[in-house]
Amino acid sequence: MEELVLRPLRRGAVVLLALLAAACGSSAPEQTPAATTYEGPDRPAKIAAAARQEGSLTIYTTIAEKDMPTLVGPFEARYGVRVNVWRAGTDKVLQRTLAEAAAGRHDVDVIHFGSPEMEALAREQVLAAVDSPVHADLQPGSVPAHRRWAATLLSVWVQAYNTTLLRRDELPTSYADLLDPKWKGRLGIEAKDQDWFSSVVDVMGGGEQGLEFFRQLSATNGVSVRLGHTLLNNLVISGEVPLALTVYNYMPEQAKKKGAPIDWFAIEPAIARSNAVGVARRAPHPNAALLFYEYLLGEKAQQYFVSMDYVPSNTKVASPLQGVKILQTDPVRALDEIDTWTRLFNETLLKRVGR
Repeated sequence: MEELVLRPLRRGAVVLLALLAAACGSSAPEQTPAATTYEGPDRPAKIAAAARQEGSLTIYTTIAEKDMPTLVGPFEARYGVRVNVWRAGTDKVLQRTLAEAAAGRHDVDVIHFGSPEMEALAREQVLAAVDSPVHADLQPGSVPAHRRWAATLLSVWVQAYNTTLLRRDELPTSYADLLDPKWKGRLGIEAKDQDWFSSVVDVMGGGEQGLEFFRQLSATNGVSVRLGHTLLNNLVISGEVPLALTVYNYMPEQAKKKGAPIDWFAIEPAIARSNAVGVARRAPHPNAALLFYEYLLGEKAQQYFVSMDYVPSNTKVASPLQGVKILQTDPVRALDEIDTWTRLFNETLLKRVGR
């Protein structure tokens, strides 16, 4: 399931964007779904009928292969529209989508992966702007002003702890509580969680004030930096890291259900990064694409995401983090400022390890 989690946009992908930017304005006609702007009560029926006429759609995605039948099967059965899936890692999905657009080849209808990468596609005019009534049901921050993508689910960072070493009543209730000397040598963090880091910097006052919080935390209590969320989660279970600051919510929950000595809680606001869906601007099956777009954002598919222990973007669906205040990371900043925040993360935490 971790394949679904967003990874930071790599430098090579940014370079590819620059190389292809001028080429993506293909002369192929933009396809417009029949009911994009229609608001009548029979709108869903009109979209479904037009989609059935098209018969199929193609999605490029990072969703794990084992999870796709859970999402695709009910859609195909209900609407009679076949879903062709091509899945790969984030960079490969981004590169293939941009390369095909630059070459004037328009095979893809729907794209689903991390929101910063979706923002990159939006900037290159690869995605269509969508007006959809389902947008009103989504959590704040799920739909950018240009409406060229929408968040489907949130990967939420929570705090995990070893239940044999720590009691729930002694856990921190705020980020400032982490400065308590009792946490010296007991904290761990994942090595590439720059998005979480930048968001907590904002929460703690922003700029130098927010960075000073992390400098104090690193200097006084130390933070063990580990590569990989699964590894960090396992180190909590073993007791090597009593309290992990950044694991995805489903990881300790699944381990807990298997009897491991681990549990989790969320310091608020909990920080989350989103995965998102978008419709290709020159989709060969625009109505089927719009239908699947709204399906993924709607209550039925959102419940399937919850069954995989993800946090839904649709507020009408019960969340594993019901009642927890969540702050979504800014995909624009993740796209534009990745080098800056990587440097600050490394200087503040990595270079202080062992001091």
